[in-house]
Amino acid sequence: MEPRSLFTRILMHAVIAILVLIWVIPTLGMLVSSFRQASDVLNTGWWTVFKSPLEVTQFTVENYESIIERAGMGTAFRNSAIIASIGTILPVTAAAFAAFGFSSLNFWGKKILFGIIIGLIVVPLQMTFIPVLRIYHEIGLSGTFMGVWLAHTAYGLPFAVFMLHNFFSALPRDLFEAAYIDGASVLSVFFRIALPLSVPALASLIIFQFLWVWNDLLVSLIYLGGTRDVAPLTVRLASLVGSYGQDWHLLTAAAFISIVVPVVVFISLQKYFVRGILAGSVKS
Repeated sequence: MEPRSLFTRILMHAVIAILVLIWVIPTLGMLVSSFRQASDVLNTGWWTVFKSPLEVTQFTVENYESIIERAGMGTAFRNSAIIASIGTILPVTAAAFAAFGFSSLNFWGKKILFGIIIGLIVVPLQMTFIPVLRIYHEIGLSGTFMGVWLAHTAYGLPFAVFMLHNFFSALPRDLFEAAYIDGASVLSVFFRIALPLSVPALASLIIFQFLWVWNDLLVSLIYLGGTRDVAPLTVRLASLVGSYGQDWHLLTAAAFISIVVPVVVFISLQKYFVRGILAGSVKS
């Protein structure tokens, strides 16, 4: 290997290692602090536990018990799971049908309609809050899961259609034509050929949409309000900053609860992530 190429690889791996440390160290500190007692959190840094890591007395689960029971984080976790799961399934499903139609079917006004949908990507969400919220108040969707599901579906649909359209457009046309010649219907081609081949793109889109919905605060705060029965983790965590502003040991426990699911989802689907990002970038 040439010295210049070797130096480039070493430099690249060093940069990646630094970026990993920048992400891991604060997360590790938050995890350790979430299991420490309040007095320890206030008087010593989280890194001091490594001086005697086997000393069990310095760790406790009372922080999590207090957050789940008193602060309602258990209910908020359930609400976030409900909002994020349906708020991901609806736009991804609708986008898959729409993207396949735009890429494989011919109908009047296709390019105009596709351009309008893609143009919605640049529309700021804030412009829609007041008119949509007024409509929700009139039809009774304000403060309900259905309202926030529809909002996340509408906000996520343009990008989802754009991403899947690029992938479907890159699939070999010969596969579809052969299926049509054999008598397959459009739905059969979609479910039996297009969808199985689009797993990487769908997985990547699911990661994007799920993480965006799970970490969302603004949309949930606007359409759900602060109602405890339907408030997700982000809304409850924001309220804890004011209610438990001095109890950092409780805030770290609540924050760590909120990041567990996104980390698990990303790790589970990471093998599809890069493939999905590159899907459709090269025309076959």
